[in-house]
Amino acid sequence: MAGKSGLEKLDIGALSPEQQEKLRQFKINTRIANEKYLRSHPEVEVLMSNFLRDVFFKRPVNIREFAADHFTDPDLPAAICSKLQGNFH
Repeated sequence: MAGKSGLEKLDIGALSPEQQEKLRQFKINTRIANEKYLRSHPEVEVLMSNFLRDVFFKRPVNIREFAADHFTDPDLPAAICSKLQGNFH
């Protein structure tokens, strides 16, 4: 599978200027929608920052198993709520 990135025969001219502009607008609109979603759901930032902090601190060998354990921890919802309310510990 080495060397198979899917870009070996990239056709730069595959999109017309109109299609390129539509794609550009789609990307902009997607970024705006994502930003609005994240701003309305601050728990996502807390979830991700806590997970990444734990990964860098604990450096697990099996990241998949670690992630599964992390996100299925029954205490996780309470910890997230606590951090959102400003009770960092």
